[in-house]
Amino acid sequence: MNERQPEELSPSLRQPEMPVTRWGDPAHAAPLPDGVRDLVGLVFSLGDTPAKADVAVPAPALAADLLDGLRAVVGADNVVLDDTARRQRTRGKSTPDLLRQRSGDLSDAPDVVVRPGDHDDVQAVLDYAAEHRIAVVPFGGGTSVTGGLIADRDGFAGVLSLDLGRMRSLLSLDPISATATLGPGLRGPEAEALLGEHGLMLGHLPQSFEFATIGGFAATRSSGQASAGYGRFDSMVVGLRAATPKGEVRLGGTSPSNACGPDLRELFLGSEGAFGVITEVTVRVRPVPEVKQYEGWQWPSFEAGADAMRTLAQGDLLPTVLRLSDENETAINLARPDAIGGEGAGGCLMIVGYEGTPSATAAKKAAVTEVLTGLGGTPLGAEPGTAWAAGRFNAPYLRDSLLDVGVLVETLETVTFWSNRERLYGAVKSALEGALGEGTMVLCHVSHVYATGCSLYFTVASAGGEQPLERWLVAKKAANDAIVASGASITHHHAVGTDHRDWLAPEIGDLGVDVLRAVKRELDPTGILNPGVLIP
Repeated sequence: MNERQPEELSPSLRQPEMPVTRWGDPAHAAPLPDGVRDLVGLVFSLGDTPAKADVAVPAPALAADLLDGLRAVVGADNVVLDDTARRQRTRGKSTPDLLRQRSGDLSDAPDVVVRPGDHDDVQAVLDYAAEHRIAVVPFGGGTSVTGGLIADRDGFAGVLSLDLGRMRSLLSLDPISATATLGPGLRGPEAEALLGEHGLMLGHLPQSFEFATIGGFAATRSSGQASAGYGRFDSMVVGLRAATPKGEVRLGGTSPSNACGPDLRELFLGSEGAFGVITEVTVRVRPVPEVKQYEGWQWPSFEAGADAMRTLAQGDLLPTVLRLSDENETAINLARPDAIGGEGAGGCLMIVGYEGTPSATAAKKAAVTEVLTGLGGTPLGAEPGTAWAAGRFNAPYLRDSLLDVGVLVETLETVTFWSNRERLYGAVKSALEGALGEGTMVLCHVSHVYATGCSLYFTVASAGGEQPLERWLVAKKAANDAIVASGASITHHHAVGTDHRDWLAPEIGDLGVDVLRAVKRELDPTGILNPGVLIP
């Protein structure tokens, strides 16, 4: 197979569009199960908070002649003005995004949706947008949870949503070197389906897997639930191609590694569409595992479980999946969406997963089991792990169902060194509880581990009240301040967007901000790319 014969995705495999005010596939949305409703009702006052229906999208701000010019660039069929398309590309899927949508606020709707078919189309759109000062927001799956799709309109003729959904091909495959080049618009399951036809896979499974895209994974430095075994997405990227207002950039892809100065791929990995639009991603692929096994372990405390994770990481004994819920998350079975409110095992639940060949998984499992048993862990068998795997993508649906009954629910994450884990954990919990008041539930799990540290992922539930958005913004600021004061990173895998932008400067320093701004000026001198996102 070569670049002139890309493998196109069958229409039957394409993921559905997400609704405006909810996460995911509408067919999977459901009211709270009775058991969960009863549990939540013990803490919060429940009610019905329906979203406003059929709210009008603001009229497009782009002049008719500019729209005609875009049609000349990509074809009339690929310049879309209808309300549905513009509404679906308004903001992302954070709780603040959804609260604004549900209240009828569509003020951030793009003026037009443009659908390029390949790299050359993207480059032509950027050239045109730069000439006419049209802000461009790259759009993949719309799964941003940090305000990454909210462009600053000031000084621009309008806002264009650059929908990469037509760029959904396996462009090339090198099975000998175990690399594949993918279109940026491929969603997670779509990419795995195309690779699976060759007995290969990526193994990148963030919670947004079903709707997020290859380009989005790269642009946000995504990390998946199997990162212990397969690594972060940026570690899988061996090369990329991007379009910028100054022209094309090709980085990497000529060798597995080199010493050719700083790795410029890092300018685009995590750039969130502010430096360019990623149009091709070359990634490392691996054989589809013959065996997948998941199991549960019980620990007497969050600290004991975290110490066990550190021992595995520092002993080069990481399984494919490794995550640990704290006492609160374990108590309500959040790691098992099918059993929330049921009787948990007590203590702290750890999920451990093994994927690979039968011999490799058996050897790794034996070694990990010996270590965990020696450290005081109690094996719970396959059932908790199998249940977690079956519901691993369901938490956002539960969040929406809780919003429906007036419960404010949101998540946030951070990352730090092992020696700072306990301090950070306590500081963020205290900040959230102090900002949201009595009755607030703060849950946490360790979601990603390294030899030197780990990521903490918090889930927060509180009464929504009359102004849930304002309540959350106060709490989010308190949590961000606590993260910075604790010496941790403002984000591990959710990205910066607009929500974390003001806390990036303390992390990278004034000179670091100057470097980002210099890169922006060089690659995007007119500032059209996702203005207001990422750069302080």
